[in-house]
Amino acid sequence: MASARRLAPLPLVTVGSWLLLLSCAQFGGGQKKKENLLAEKVEQLMEWSSRRSVIRMNGDKFRRFVKAPPRNYSVIVMFTALQPQRQCSVCRQANEEYQVLANSWRYSSAFSNKLFFTVVDYDEGADVFQQLNMNSAPTFMHFPPKGKPKRADTFDLQRIGFAAEQLAKWIADRTDVHIRVFRPPNYSGTIALALLVSLVGGLLYLRRNNLEFIYNKTGWAMAALCVVFAMTSGQMWNHIRGPPYAHKNPQNGQVSYIHGSSQAQFVAESHIILLLNAAITMGMVLLNEAATSKGDVGKRRIICLVGLGLVVFFFSLLLSIFRSKYHGYPYSFLIK
Repeated sequence: MASARRLAPLPLVTVGSWLLLLSCAQFGGGQKKKENLLAEKVEQLMEWSSRRSVIRMNGDKFRRFVKAPPRNYSVIVMFTALQPQRQCSVCRQANEEYQVLANSWRYSSAFSNKLFFTVVDYDEGADVFQQLNMNSAPTFMHFPPKGKPKRADTFDLQRIGFAAEQLAKWIADRTDVHIRVFRPPNYSGTIALALLVSLVGGLLYLRRNNLEFIYNKTGWAMAALCVVFAMTSGQMWNHIRGPPYAHKNPQNGQVSYIHGSSQAQFVAESHIILLLNAAITMGMVLLNEAATSKGDVGKRRIICLVGLGLVVFFFSLLLSIFRSKYHGYPYSFLIK
């Protein structure tokens, strides 16, 4: 009976080579799959961008195209609440500026697949708001191609405002993509100026035989006070920064008209400060009138009390607002 023939074991080098080839094949297949997935995502985003400059996303689209890898593109997301029942006027104003910026990028010669503009509405992606622990709108965030967003990837809307130019500057800092903002022509300012000039010119023409009102000191004083109130209340800051009119929390609907920081303000806040300054000035005018006039003593006493009440109450309120913005300010008067 012939003896059984034993087979020699495979050399370790041969086994290692087979394992290495198998690993390379698996890696190559996985890499190819990632590349195909990335190409599909970019192609889909480019198709949506060709239809709309700002891509609307729900929870599923957000997780697939913004959160999930692979990505080689940056995504700017505006989290907002545009539905009428939310009554978020700030969201609508911010959305208009966001659309201007996205259109400027979409129709510029530098447009590429490295940056996309998207929006997540609270009523279409409430789960996204919960996932990000977000309780206010509007909010702008940048999601980089790799890694998680950092603190600087959240736009400081409360301090800077939401003007398209400010958003473009922030995007340039985060992505190195420079967007030149192109705004559609707006002739409202020109028309308003033309109407004002026409009105003043017509008034002067009608009163051409009697122009003594031009030398009316009271009229010029009132005009000067209006300019002073506008400037001291922060109207120029509003014009430069473009802050929201007010802030409404989409979770509980609470509206804030006074910003809690000394580095920013709302438009409504500047209107409130303007009215307070006007009331204090009116009180001072009444006090001066009571002291300098030579009329009935009882009438002068009433004017003095009214003026003093205006100054005391509205100055206390103004000081209270100042304390709420400058935390730690030690002084108050009547109202804390």
